[in-house]
Formats: sequence, structure tokens, C-alpha cells
Amino acid sequence: MDDVTVAIADPARRHILEMLRGQRLAAGEIADRFDISRPAVSRHLRVLRDSGLVRVTLVGRRRLYELDPSRLTDLSRWLAWLTGSDGWQRRFDALETEVHRARRDRRRGDAETLRREQTA
Repeated sequence: MDDVTVAIADPARRHILEMLRGQRLAAGEIADRFDISRPAVSRHLRVLRDSGLVRVTLVGRRRLYELDPSRLTDLSRWLAWLTGSDGWQRRFDALETEVHRARRDRRRGDAETLRREQTA
């Protein structure tokens, strides 16, 4: 987990990860989006690759980078534990229960209204 936290500590590397969310990009495409030198972007990509946060696929002469979010799992679990944010799941479960209860009550109310209309 330490190599992941070191990798995401830099704002430029976090920005690269955001760019790679949902798409593969060539190193040149990534570098074009920065005001820093290509060698600097290359070093950032190497740190991300070494930490396992990105994968590289060679397509011809191009290196395509893509996000590998699986390396964030341990960090995500630790942060959830540390912040107690795992309580959100309980809140979402309670909300789901209330939504189902409200739908059930609405259906019962609609059925009773229909029954009254039919007997009237």
C-alpha cells in the first residue's frame, strides 16, 4: 500500500489517473495535456506503472496506458476503516428498506382506494 500512497501523493500523477479513468491513452497524449516536459511526464508514468496503478500495452510503436484500480482496494478499505465511512453502507441499506416500505404502503393504499371505488 505504501507504493500506492507515494504514487498518488503527487498532483500530476493524480491528474494522470483521472485522465485514464475509463480510457486508454498513449504517453504522448498524456504529455500533451501538461505544461511540464515530456521526460517529467515519463517519470510520473514510470512511478504509476511501478506502483501497479497503470498498465501499459504496446500497440505498434505506441505505449497505451490504462488505469488499474485494483491496486487502490487496500487503500480504500483502510481509509473507510480509518474514517468510519463504512457506516454509509448501513445508511444506504436503511434507505433501501424505507423505499421498499413506502412502495408497499403506496400499493396497499392504491388497492384499498380501488376496492372502495368498486364497492361504491
